[in-house]
Amino acid sequence: MTDIPKSIDAMVTALADQSYVCDRSLATVAFLSLKLGRPLFLEGEAGVGKTEIAKAIAAMLGRRLIRLQCYEGLDAATAVYEWNFTAQMLAIKGEQDVDLYSDDYLIERPLLQAMRPDPAGAPVLLIDELDRTDEPFEAFLLEALSDFAVTIPELGRIAAPEPPIVILTSNRTREVHDALKRRCLYHWVDYPNFDREMEILQARAPEAATALSREVVGFVQALRTEDLFKKPGVAETIDWAKCLLALDVINLSPEVISDTLGAILKYQDDIQKLQGSEAKKLLDQVRAEIA
Repeated sequence: MTDIPKSIDAMVTALADQSYVCDRSLATVAFLSLKLGRPLFLEGEAGVGKTEIAKAIAAMLGRRLIRLQCYEGLDAATAVYEWNFTAQMLAIKGEQDVDLYSDDYLIERPLLQAMRPDPAGAPVLLIDELDRTDEPFEAFLLEALSDFAVTIPELGRIAAPEPPIVILTSNRTREVHDALKRRCLYHWVDYPNFDREMEILQARAPEAATALSREVVGFVQALRTEDLFKKPGVAETIDWAKCLLALDVINLSPEVISDTLGAILKYQDDIQKLQGSEAKKLLDQVRAEIA
Protein backbone atom coordinates (compact mmCIF):
# COMPACT_ATOMS: atom_id res chain seq x y z
CA MET A 1 0.00 0.00 0.00
CA THR A 2 1.34 3.44 -0.99
CA ASP A 3 0.55 6.75 0.69
CA ILE A 4 -1.52 9.40 -1.06
CA PRO A 5 0.74 11.85 -2.97
CA LYS A 6 1.56 14.88 -0.85
CA SER A 7 1.04 17.54 -3.53
CA ILE A 8 -0.61 18.11 -6.89
CA ASP A 9 2.76 17.91 -8.65
CA ALA A 10 3.42 14.60 -6.91
CA MET A 11 -0.01 13.43 -8.06
CA VAL A 12 0.79 14.28 -11.68
CA THR A 13 4.07 12.37 -11.41
CA ALA A 14 2.52 9.37 -9.66
CA LEU A 15 -0.17 9.07 -12.32
CA ALA A 16 2.42 9.44 -15.07
CA ASP A 17 4.32 6.54 -13.48
CA GLN A 18 1.19 4.48 -14.22
CA SER A 19 1.23 5.72 -17.86
CA TYR A 20 -1.69 8.04 -17.18
CA VAL A 21 -0.98 11.52 -18.52
CA CYS A 22 -3.36 14.21 -17.30
CA ASP A 23 -3.52 17.97 -17.02
CA ARG A 24 -3.12 19.82 -13.73
CA SER A 25 -6.84 20.50 -13.28
CA LEU A 26 -7.71 16.78 -13.33
CA ALA A 27 -4.75 15.95 -11.10
CA THR A 28 -5.92 18.64 -8.66
CA VAL A 29 -9.46 17.32 -8.30
CA ALA A 30 -8.17 13.73 -8.00
CA PHE A 31 -5.69 14.84 -5.32
CA LEU A 32 -8.44 16.64 -3.37
CA SER A 33 -10.74 13.63 -3.67
CA LEU A 34 -8.11 11.43 -2.04
CA LYS A 35 -7.09 14.04 0.52
CA LEU A 36 -10.64 14.86 1.65
CA GLY A 37 -12.14 11.40 1.24
CA ARG A 38 -14.79 12.68 -1.17
CA PRO A 39 -16.17 10.70 -4.13
CA LEU A 40 -14.93 11.91 -7.51
CA PHE A 41 -17.50 12.38 -10.28
CA LEU A 42 -16.07 12.47 -13.81
CA GLU A 43 -18.13 13.38 -16.86
CA GLY A 44 -17.03 13.49 -20.48
CA GLU A 45 -17.27 11.82 -23.84
CA ALA A 46 -16.56 8.09 -24.08
CA GLY A 47 -12.88 7.24 -24.47
CA VAL A 48 -11.32 10.30 -22.84
CA GLY A 49 -9.77 8.42 -19.90
CA LYS A 50 -12.39 8.52 -17.14
CA THR A 51 -12.24 4.80 -16.42
CA GLU A 52 -8.47 4.68 -16.86
CA ILE A 53 -7.80 7.16 -14.07
CA ALA A 54 -9.56 4.85 -11.60
CA LYS A 55 -7.27 2.02 -12.72
CA ALA A 56 -4.24 4.31 -12.45
CA ILE A 57 -5.16 5.49 -8.94
CA ALA A 58 -5.69 1.91 -7.75
CA ALA A 59 -2.32 0.86 -9.15
CA MET A 60 -0.64 4.00 -7.81
CA LEU A 61 -1.88 3.32 -4.25
CA GLY A 62 -1.55 -0.46 -4.40
CA ARG A 63 -5.28 -0.85 -3.75
CA ARG A 64 -7.80 -3.29 -5.11
CA LEU A 65 -9.97 -1.96 -7.94
CA ILE A 66 -13.64 -2.95 -7.74
CA ARG A 67 -15.71 -2.02 -10.78
CA LEU A 68 -19.49 -1.71 -10.91
CA GLN A 69 -20.41 -1.51 -14.59
CA CYS A 70 -23.76 0.24 -14.79
CA TYR A 71 -26.51 -0.63 -17.25
CA GLU A 72 -30.19 0.04 -17.79
CA GLY A 73 -32.27 -1.86 -15.25
CA LEU A 74 -29.48 -2.24 -12.68
CA ASP A 75 -31.06 -2.41 -9.23
CA ALA A 76 -29.76 -2.11 -5.70
CA ALA A 77 -29.86 -5.83 -4.92
CA THR A 78 -27.88 -6.77 -8.02
CA ALA A 79 -25.24 -4.18 -7.23
CA VAL A 80 -24.89 -5.35 -3.59
CA TYR A 81 -25.40 -9.12 -3.28
CA GLU A 82 -27.33 -12.22 -4.18
CA TRP A 83 -27.85 -15.58 -2.52
CA ASN A 84 -26.40 -18.75 -3.98
CA PHE A 85 -29.71 -20.57 -4.36
CA THR A 86 -28.11 -23.69 -5.85
CA ALA A 87 -25.82 -24.12 -2.87
CA GLN A 88 -28.71 -23.41 -0.50
CA MET A 89 -30.86 -26.12 -2.09
CA LEU A 90 -28.02 -28.63 -1.90
CA ALA A 91 -27.49 -27.74 1.75
CA ILE A 92 -31.17 -28.32 2.53
CA LYS A 93 -31.01 -31.77 0.94
CA GLY A 94 -27.84 -32.71 2.80
CA GLU A 95 -28.62 -31.39 6.29
CA GLN A 96 -31.65 -31.03 8.51
CA ASP A 97 -30.50 -27.93 10.36
CA VAL A 98 -28.65 -25.37 8.27
CA ASP A 99 -28.44 -21.57 8.30
CA LEU A 100 -29.26 -20.72 4.69
CA TYR A 101 -28.60 -17.01 5.16
CA SER A 102 -25.01 -17.03 6.30
CA ASP A 103 -21.86 -15.77 4.61
CA ASP A 104 -21.33 -19.28 3.24
CA TYR A 105 -24.13 -18.72 0.73
CA LEU A 106 -23.66 -15.02 0.11
CA ILE A 107 -22.40 -13.87 -3.29
CA GLU A 108 -20.91 -10.42 -2.87
CA ARG A 109 -21.37 -7.91 -5.66
CA PRO A 110 -19.24 -4.75 -6.14
CA LEU A 111 -20.89 -2.44 -3.59
CA LEU A 112 -20.72 -5.01 -0.81
CA GLN A 113 -17.16 -5.99 -1.77
CA ALA A 114 -16.15 -2.34 -1.43
CA MET A 115 -17.49 -2.25 2.14
CA ARG A 116 -15.36 -5.15 3.31
CA PRO A 117 -12.03 -4.63 5.14
CA ASP A 118 -8.93 -5.11 3.03
CA PRO A 119 -5.36 -5.51 4.38
CA ALA A 120 -4.09 -3.38 1.47
CA GLY A 121 -6.36 -0.51 2.51
CA ALA A 122 -9.75 0.71 1.35
CA PRO A 123 -10.32 -0.34 -2.26
CA VAL A 124 -11.02 1.92 -5.23
CA LEU A 125 -14.70 1.57 -6.15
CA LEU A 126 -15.33 2.50 -9.77
CA ILE A 127 -19.01 3.11 -10.56
CA ASP A 128 -18.74 3.23 -14.34
CA GLU A 129 -21.23 4.91 -16.71
CA LEU A 130 -23.73 5.87 -14.03
CA ASP A 131 -25.83 7.67 -16.65
CA ARG A 132 -26.95 4.27 -17.98
CA THR A 133 -28.95 3.57 -14.81
CA ASP A 134 -32.23 5.15 -13.69
CA GLU A 135 -33.23 7.52 -10.88
CA PRO A 136 -34.22 4.85 -8.29
CA PHE A 137 -30.71 3.40 -8.43
CA GLU A 138 -29.24 6.89 -8.10
CA ALA A 139 -31.34 7.43 -4.96
CA PHE A 140 -30.07 4.17 -3.48
CA LEU A 141 -26.50 5.05 -4.38
CA LEU A 142 -26.86 8.46 -2.74
CA GLU A 143 -27.77 6.77 0.55
CA ALA A 144 -25.04 4.15 0.25
CA LEU A 145 -22.35 6.78 -0.41
CA SER A 146 -23.60 8.98 2.43
CA ASP A 147 -23.07 6.31 5.08
CA PHE A 148 -20.76 3.91 3.23
CA ALA A 149 -23.05 1.13 4.36
CA VAL A 150 -25.54 -1.29 2.83
CA THR A 151 -28.33 -3.35 4.34
CA ILE A 152 -29.01 -7.01 3.62
CA PRO A 153 -32.42 -7.93 5.09
CA GLU A 154 -31.30 -11.37 6.25
CA LEU A 155 -28.00 -10.17 7.76
CA GLY A 156 -28.60 -6.55 8.73
CA ARG A 157 -26.53 -3.44 8.15
CA ILE A 158 -22.96 -3.78 6.89
CA ALA A 159 -20.77 -0.68 7.18
CA ALA A 160 -17.34 -0.13 5.73
CA PRO A 161 -14.64 0.04 8.45
CA GLU A 162 -12.84 2.46 6.13
CA PRO A 163 -14.67 4.28 3.31
CA PRO A 164 -13.64 3.13 -0.16
CA ILE A 165 -12.14 5.54 -2.68
CA VAL A 166 -15.12 6.18 -4.94
CA ILE A 167 -14.89 7.29 -8.57
CA LEU A 168 -18.08 7.68 -10.61
CA THR A 169 -18.12 8.23 -14.36
CA SER A 170 -20.77 9.39 -16.80
CA ASN A 171 -20.83 9.81 -20.57
CA ARG A 172 -23.66 12.30 -20.06
CA THR A 173 -26.25 10.46 -22.11
CA ARG A 174 -28.59 11.90 -19.48
CA GLU A 175 -28.21 14.26 -16.54
CA VAL A 176 -27.34 12.74 -13.17
CA HIS A 177 -29.32 14.18 -10.25
CA ASP A 178 -27.82 17.20 -8.50
CA ALA A 179 -28.15 15.57 -5.07
CA LEU A 180 -25.67 12.89 -6.05
CA LYS A 181 -23.30 15.35 -7.70
CA ARG A 182 -23.26 17.46 -4.53
CA ARG A 183 -21.79 14.51 -2.65
CA CYS A 184 -18.84 14.48 -5.02
CA LEU A 185 -16.03 16.58 -6.36
CA TYR A 186 -16.75 17.15 -10.05
CA HIS A 187 -14.62 17.36 -13.17
CA TRP A 188 -15.39 17.43 -16.88
CA VAL A 189 -12.80 15.35 -18.74
CA ASP A 190 -12.38 16.90 -22.18
CA TYR A 191 -10.50 15.75 -25.25
CA PRO A 192 -6.81 16.61 -24.82
CA ASN A 193 -5.05 19.15 -27.03
CA PHE A 194 -2.43 18.01 -29.54
CA ASP A 195 0.56 18.13 -27.20
CA ARG A 196 -1.25 16.34 -24.38
CA GLU A 197 -2.51 13.62 -26.69
CA MET A 198 1.03 13.16 -28.01
CA GLU A 199 2.22 12.63 -24.43
CA ILE A 200 -0.55 10.10 -23.84
CA LEU A 201 0.24 8.19 -27.03
CA GLN A 202 3.96 8.14 -26.29
CA ALA A 203 3.18 6.76 -22.82
CA ARG A 204 0.80 4.06 -24.10
CA ALA A 205 2.50 3.20 -27.40
CA PRO A 206 6.14 4.19 -26.88
CA GLU A 207 7.28 2.01 -29.78
CA ALA A 208 5.53 4.30 -32.29
CA ALA A 209 7.90 6.66 -34.10
CA THR A 210 7.38 10.36 -33.41
CA ALA A 211 6.54 11.13 -37.05
CA LEU A 212 3.80 8.50 -37.16
CA SER A 213 2.47 9.54 -33.75
CA ARG A 214 2.18 13.15 -34.88
CA GLU A 215 0.22 12.13 -37.96
CA VAL A 216 -2.05 9.83 -35.96
CA VAL A 217 -2.81 12.44 -33.30
CA GLY A 218 -3.22 15.19 -35.87
CA PHE A 219 -5.61 13.08 -37.96
CA VAL A 220 -7.73 12.06 -34.94
CA GLN A 221 -7.88 15.65 -33.73
CA ALA A 222 -9.03 16.72 -37.20
CA LEU A 223 -11.70 13.99 -37.18
CA ARG A 224 -13.12 15.46 -33.98
CA THR A 225 -13.89 18.69 -35.86
CA GLU A 226 -15.91 16.78 -38.47
CA ASP A 227 -19.66 16.22 -38.32
CA LEU A 228 -19.55 12.65 -37.05
CA PHE A 229 -22.10 10.59 -35.16
CA LYS A 230 -19.41 9.47 -32.69
CA LYS A 231 -16.13 11.31 -32.42
CA PRO A 232 -13.07 9.15 -31.64
CA GLY A 233 -11.71 9.29 -28.12
CA VAL A 234 -8.17 8.93 -26.83
CA ALA A 235 -8.75 5.20 -26.50
CA GLU A 236 -9.31 5.04 -30.26
CA THR A 237 -6.13 7.05 -30.89
CA ILE A 238 -4.13 4.47 -28.94
CA ASP A 239 -5.90 1.52 -30.60
CA TRP A 240 -5.30 2.96 -34.07
CA ALA A 241 -1.60 3.55 -33.41
CA LYS A 242 -1.19 -0.04 -32.21
CA CYS A 243 -3.01 -1.33 -35.29
CA LEU A 244 -0.71 0.68 -37.55
CA LEU A 245 2.34 -0.65 -35.73
CA ALA A 246 1.06 -4.21 -36.16
CA LEU A 247 0.89 -3.50 -39.91
CA ASP A 248 4.43 -2.03 -39.92
CA VAL A 249 3.09 1.32 -41.13
CA ILE A 250 5.66 4.12 -41.10
CA ASN A 251 3.53 6.97 -42.44
CA LEU A 252 -0.17 7.44 -43.02
CA SER A 253 -1.60 7.22 -46.51
CA PRO A 254 -5.21 7.47 -47.78
CA GLU A 255 -5.13 3.73 -48.49
CA VAL A 256 -3.91 2.83 -45.00
CA ILE A 257 -6.48 5.15 -43.44
CA SER A 258 -9.28 3.59 -45.48
CA ASP A 259 -8.18 0.07 -44.48
CA THR A 260 -7.98 0.83 -40.75
CA LEU A 261 -10.85 3.28 -40.15
CA GLY A 262 -12.63 0.62 -38.10
CA ALA A 263 -10.07 1.17 -35.36
CA ILE A 264 -11.12 4.79 -34.83
CA LEU A 265 -14.69 5.09 -36.13
CA LYS A 266 -17.41 2.74 -34.92
CA TYR A 267 -20.35 3.67 -37.13
CA GLN A 268 -20.65 2.88 -40.83
CA ASP A 269 -22.08 6.30 -41.69
CA ASP A 270 -19.00 7.94 -40.18
CA ILE A 271 -16.68 5.57 -42.04
CA GLN A 272 -18.37 6.30 -45.36
CA LYS A 273 -17.75 10.03 -44.91
CA LEU A 274 -14.00 9.39 -44.80
CA GLN A 275 -13.78 7.10 -47.79
CA GLY A 276 -12.03 8.13 -51.00
CA SER A 277 -10.87 11.72 -51.43
CA GLU A 278 -12.07 12.88 -48.00
CA ALA A 279 -9.34 10.93 -46.20
CA LYS A 280 -6.66 12.38 -48.51
CA LYS A 281 -8.02 15.90 -48.07
CA LEU A 282 -7.97 15.60 -44.29
CA LEU A 283 -4.51 14.02 -44.28
CA ASP A 284 -3.10 16.81 -46.45
CA GLN A 285 -4.60 19.37 -44.09
CA VAL A 286 -3.09 17.60 -41.07
CA ARG A 287 0.38 17.43 -42.63
CA ALA A 288 0.27 21.13 -43.45
CA GLU A 289 -0.62 21.93 -39.82
CA ILE A 290 1.94 19.72 -38.11
CA ALA A 291 4.82 20.41 -40.55
